[in-house]
Amino acid sequence: MSIHSDPVIIIGGGLAGLFCALKLAPRAVTVLAAAPIGRGASSAWAQAGIAAAVSEGDTKEKHVADTVAAGDGIVDETIARLMANEAVSRVHDLLGYGVPFDRDLEGRLQVSREAAHSESRIVRVRGDMAGRAIMQALVKAVEQTPSIRVMEGYVVEDLLTNKGTVTGVVARTEAGRGEQVRLASSAVVIATGGIGHLYAVTTNPSEARGEGIGMAARAGAMMADMEFVQFHPTALNVNKDPAPLATEALRGHGATLINRVGERFMLKLDPDAELGPRDVVARGIYGEVMAGRGAWLDCTKAVGASFADEFPTVYKYCRDAGIDPVTDPIPVVPAAHYFMGGILTDADGRTSMDGLWACGECTSTGAHGANRLASNSLLEAVVFSARIAAKIGKGEARHTGDWSKGSVDRYDLLAEADTAAMSTLRKTMSASFGVIRNRKGMLEGLKTILELDQTNRDAAFRNVLATAKLVAVSALRREESRGGHFRDDFPKKRPEWQHRTFISLADADASLREMMELA
Repeated sequence: MSIHSDPVIIIGGGLAGLFCALKLAPRAVTVLAAAPIGRGASSAWAQAGIAAAVSEGDTKEKHVADTVAAGDGIVDETIARLMANEAVSRVHDLLGYGVPFDRDLEGRLQVSREAAHSESRIVRVRGDMAGRAIMQALVKAVEQTPSIRVMEGYVVEDLLTNKGTVTGVVARTEAGRGEQVRLASSAVVIATGGIGHLYAVTTNPSEARGEGIGMAARAGAMMADMEFVQFHPTALNVNKDPAPLATEALRGHGATLINRVGERFMLKLDPDAELGPRDVVARGIYGEVMAGRGAWLDCTKAVGASFADEFPTVYKYCRDAGIDPVTDPIPVVPAAHYFMGGILTDADGRTSMDGLWACGECTSTGAHGANRLASNSLLEAVVFSARIAAKIGKGEARHTGDWSKGSVDRYDLLAEADTAAMSTLRKTMSASFGVIRNRKGMLEGLKTILELDQTNRDAAFRNVLATAKLVAVSALRREESRGGHFRDDFPKKRPEWQHRTFISLADADASLREMMELA
């Protein structure tokens, strides 16, 4: 086993991890990434952009109000206000790193509107290319920053601890197939993304399967709001994994949802129809699909001939699948998209364990509550990764100039198909903990999770299963429907459940034993 010592270790090469590393410069930092930086990140797939009150007539207070409303009663308003207040500064940081945000003829940032926003405040790149453009700019900036050492192809399996303090990590080279490496550190930042790949249909890359969350939970960190999974209503239903996304901006542009007979089914489900909250729209589409009527996004009138210019990413996805969105409706289905739960952190990214920090989608800051407002995810990632850098950067030794630009270690990384166990878990999570849940189905799913836990000893998969258990127990405990968590056996909100939830892995293990005994 190789042993190294690094002052700051960041686990994850997505938006949150790279932004944190850049904000720490010129202080030395090591980024461990399972995939090439930027490529295994959900942020690279984000189409719409970043929410920020930059347009005339918009205010930070309106942004906060929309965030709180979308979060369905359990948003931490202090955190939401902090995030909205720092949005403009972080957008300017990204501009400084070379992100080509759209501007109007007068040079002002151009914005679009998305569902549940009261104003147009989505700062974007060429309509639907924000995530890709942001990641390309940050990867380039990281490669030009000599204080950042990037180690690609390193799968972190465990956190090293000493009396409740995190002191480093254990990783394995060659995307988890090589030798084990032990790295000591005074600060470890988890920025490993969400859990979308725990589900059979998802917009997330395969790396987003909750390993960082499960690893932190196994080390003893506290989790929050693990029951809340957001399903994007309009993933393309074209049998791709990950499922390509038809951005919400299309519906903001006037596209409508129809079923096989051409009925706009959302008109009867929400006053805002297609622009209703994501969970409502997702359930509406899911209901049509399960009833055999199917669901399509009709952009032919609202976008039409300008589709390729206004939404080039979605246009390419459609053409690759043999669909012409200019003349034909696009088949859509809900897909696991964003996770509101995760590692509990404070306003500065601190977790419940000394020496351990976290930022991005692997965290639960309280900013999203039960349901994320569109385009607040990229914003949350940059706001809290910058706050972590401001805290842990103090007192760290400056870079000594020993590291060359770019990656020190880069392995030839080949994408691998899911194992049989992973495929079983994904099908189970979709069936039992998906868009619509109930006690019977969740108990059946939990039984499968426990069987997988008893028969698998792979270190990385143990972390995945820990995350799945935490989602399962939290969902079973919350006996109501709120935000991204919908139970058809408890279809209404209940006032006694209008609060965030907190859970440790030890607590979950104790609860699931009781649940299975009572089943």
